[in-house]
Amino acid sequence: MKKDGVVHLGAVDDIPVGQGLCFVVQGEEIAVFRFRDGKIFAIENKCPHRQGPLSEGVIGDGQVICPLHGHKFDLMTGQGKEPKECVRTYKIWEDQGQMMLEFNRGDDQFPPDLGFAKAGLIEEVE
Repeated sequence: MKKDGVVHLGAVDDIPVGQGLCFVVQGEEIAVFRFRDGKIFAIENKCPHRQGPLSEGVIGDGQVICPLHGHKFDLMTGQGKEPKECVRTYKIWEDQGQMMLEFNRGDDQFPPDLGFAKAGLIEEVE
């Protein structure tokens, strides 16, 4: 489902509790994390340091640790532990067990045909 830049990513239960999963939305990798308390967070998937896959990192205490070099990023703000090091964050919420992501590319118009990929599979969003 798409509406005004909102993308349906699938069921929250698709992401194991305490882990992350990478989604590709319009060519951009987005890491979505599901905490044990039920909260979900979304940030860009690539660490700015060495492009490590943040979705494969360890989460806890409101942050993710890059699996390549241990850089830490706050999941609310995207801020890293080093000055000027940050990742983009996305607004995400649960609606009746489904993950909804607000996806906008700044001034770009939201495209009419949006697809996403999960775990290497490309699917059309209806």
